[in-house]
Amino acid sequence: MTATNPLLQEGPAIPFHRIRGEHVEPGVREILRVGRERLEQLATDPAPPTFDNTLGALDDLTRWVAERLTPASHLLSVAETPELRSAYNEVLPEISQFWTRLTLHEGLWARLRAFEATDEATRLTGLARRHLEKTMLEFRRSGADLPPDRRARLEEIQVALSTLQQRFGEHVLDATAAWEYRVDDESRLDGVPAAARRRFRAAAKAAGHDGWLLTLDYPSVEPILKYARDRELRRTVFEAYTTRCRAGEYDNRPLVVDILNLRTELAGLLGYRGFPDYVLEDRMARDEARARGFTAELTDRARPYWQRDAARLREHAATLGLDPLQPWDVSFVSEHLRRTEYDLDDEALRPWFPLDRVESGLWELARRVFGLTVEEREVDEVWHPDVRHYDIRADDGVLLGSFYTDWFPRKEKRQGAWMNDFRSGGPRPDGGFDPHLGVICGNFTPPEGDRPALLTHREVETLFHEFGHLLHHTTSRVPIRSRGGLNVAWDWVELPSQIMENWTWEREALDLFARHHETGEPLPDELFDRMVRARRFMGGWQMMRQLSFGTVDLELHGPWARDLNGTGPDELMARVEERFRDFSPAPHFARYHILTSFTHLFSGGYAAGYYSYLWSEVLEADAFSRFRNEGIFNRETGRDYMESILSRGDSDDPEALFRSFLGRDPDPQALLDRNLGPVPS
Repeated sequence: MTATNPLLQEGPAIPFHRIRGEHVEPGVREILRVGRERLEQLATDPAPPTFDNTLGALDDLTRWVAERLTPASHLLSVAETPELRSAYNEVLPEISQFWTRLTLHEGLWARLRAFEATDEATRLTGLARRHLEKTMLEFRRSGADLPPDRRARLEEIQVALSTLQQRFGEHVLDATAAWEYRVDDESRLDGVPAAARRRFRAAAKAAGHDGWLLTLDYPSVEPILKYARDRELRRTVFEAYTTRCRAGEYDNRPLVVDILNLRTELAGLLGYRGFPDYVLEDRMARDEARARGFTAELTDRARPYWQRDAARLREHAATLGLDPLQPWDVSFVSEHLRRTEYDLDDEALRPWFPLDRVESGLWELARRVFGLTVEEREVDEVWHPDVRHYDIRADDGVLLGSFYTDWFPRKEKRQGAWMNDFRSGGPRPDGGFDPHLGVICGNFTPPEGDRPALLTHREVETLFHEFGHLLHHTTSRVPIRSRGGLNVAWDWVELPSQIMENWTWEREALDLFARHHETGEPLPDELFDRMVRARRFMGGWQMMRQLSFGTVDLELHGPWARDLNGTGPDELMARVEERFRDFSPAPHFARYHILTSFTHLFSGGYAAGYYSYLWSEVLEADAFSRFRNEGIFNRETGRDYMESILSRGDSDDPEALFRSFLGRDPDPQALLDRNLGPVPS
């Protein structure tokens, strides 16, 4: 099995098309065996410790293991099968145990401390000094200085958390896939765009049914909530979507309580007041108090806009006979109000955003602004026929990396959009360059028959967003891999992604790709003008929604988690609902919070860090002002951004990188001006 296991295959290409559930257990165990063997060799190396044979060797070891484990976890996100899930869950505790034991390894920690005391270490400067300090901090934060009994408990917690978080995400995936709703009377779909109705019809036919079949994939949910005139149908879909995993086979409520308790215990073992202080120590916010102060200040500043938007929704709902406004009415009323005030319909924009043109326009934008060339290359080693593969080169011809795209929903694929790194490259000592490898995924509206995939403008923004993450990874020129690319503070990592969204609002940039899929005509000026005028539409409502998530996240992991004291799932859900009321236009709206399907917090990496989306948005809104002032295609500005931020990874403090590009500290007013406008009277 070892010789033929695709997880163990060496070479430039990852054989995704060959990886099956049967390969996971033996493959992962062999990777971990080799990793443990290399770890022992490093920890017991008789040679005096140097930067290269200690920190360099550790970097090589961790990268070798991580890059070989990643393909299996990636396939769980995009092509899950029962066999793959079962096999991965079998070895997941062993994976978690490996990473926990690495940072708790007494021999390795002794070698690192011995190197820290050498003359070579004291003379280190720049990136090498930063890497040493960061590595020592990471080990201490992982419990390297704990006594044996507390290290053992820490290992138990880490293994338990990895299992619980994996199960949380599986429950959301399964609950989403399990729900279907058959519509037998087409009149119930009045108002829903014809393209969506055709997709629902095709889904029913594929399932062997007559009529129309609705699911909880977002391309199915969105057109119902935004356009269906049938209020009861909207309610059915809305309630199913927002209350996933609250009961039954996929109940996530007990998992939330267990995860919070374990995270709090972990932080306490390591000497922190709570999980937020532990998480935020090495991020820009630094601690819970500053992060909560940031969300509180933005909430105060956004509240007048939110109150204005909520009043407009209630008033417009009344004109539509939807008084009082209900949670399942919000998207419908908001979209109707936007069409009324701006004569703008998301669906009306779709014909100008065919996916292939959007992609080619984005590649051209990357060439003009950053000097990058993106070219498609045929490969066989993909996990689904929808997947495409591209190479990305610098203006000097150097192959910076390659990436896959996977844009359409499937039952075996998780929801949302994301970027993942498969391999980290960078400059070699011999002057060459090892290319990076990554992937960007989404759940966009798929093509229909001979008609191409036509995106909403929000989907265009999402595509640009994920490409920004990909650029952060593939343009990294940091010679120490663990300090490059996406290995940065999480409240900094969203800047390169969110800043890319700005180009989707610029006329010059849209002219590269916003062309009608049938006629090739550019987006009409009057349609563009309406789109721009509507940009701030419901800005207060949208910002308050983000602030509600960030606030509850910090309180959930902070004061609430420190005071759970046997709190059960029902009591916790009630407490969360009560907190969301401060961000709701009426108390019962808070009932439909998404805690039990909030994968960002409980199976992703945003626990005690959801505020970082808005933190990064403050940074990118201000940073893009330089492009607005100097030209959105200004090559010199693009080069400066690349050299100051995009290619620099974690080679310096984020604050210093920001100042090197903009020449000053960030001003939050840029975000408020762009998204909200003048303060309501």
